[in-house]
Amino acid sequence: MAIVIAVAGCCGVTAQTHYKPHISVGVKGGMTLSEMAFSPSVKQKWNNGTTGAVTFRYTEEKLFGLIAELGWTQRGWAENFEESPCSYSRSLTYIKLPMMTHIYFGSRRFKCFINLGPEFSYLISEKISANFDYHDPLHAEGFPTKARMTEQLVMPVKNKFDYGIVGGAGIEFYISPRNSLTLEGRYYFGLGNIFPAAKADTFSASRNTSIEISLGYNFRLK
Repeated sequence: MAIVIAVAGCCGVTAQTHYKPHISVGVKGGMTLSEMAFSPSVKQKWNNGTTGAVTFRYTEEKLFGLIAELGWTQRGWAENFEESPCSYSRSLTYIKLPMMTHIYFGSRRFKCFINLGPEFSYLISEKISANFDYHDPLHAEGFPTKARMTEQLVMPVKNKFDYGIVGGAGIEFYISPRNSLTLEGRYYFGLGNIFPAAKADTFSASRNTSIEISLGYNFRLK
């Protein structure tokens, strides 16, 4: 009889400590700040853009889960002409698919989290904004020609498919057990080159880098 009671007690403890899997879906949107990792280097400043996605999250362990997203992001760069009145920026809009490990900790109402994993993206459009003829920049009034690369101004994107590593951190606030809001900052480092990168080419590296800041809403289905 004592053995039966002990076994029942152990089963009760196990049932109480078992963590049920949770599945959540959501949406998110925000802004991006991007530059290109060029080699040889190009003088740049941050290029502004937007980002957004639908999200899927699966958590099975108490502190661990997986996140997949499908959305868009705007990357690219803006030239830094310093004292010159010239301006040039190129915005690259990608469809993106990040798949990340999700590590979280905190209380039932408030959590902190870290996301890390690979991201794959495909270029769907690009836009150039300039106040001078960038096809002939050396004859543009006020253009700083000293020790400056200009090939990237007109060079077409060769590789539309991009891939890299994305990592982020943020906070999550639960409005109710099934509804929550998230605020997250992410950094993306591209591993692919958008321009040709053979020895005879102008650039040996032309990789996307960006910072994303987004606000999201999640609804727990299960």
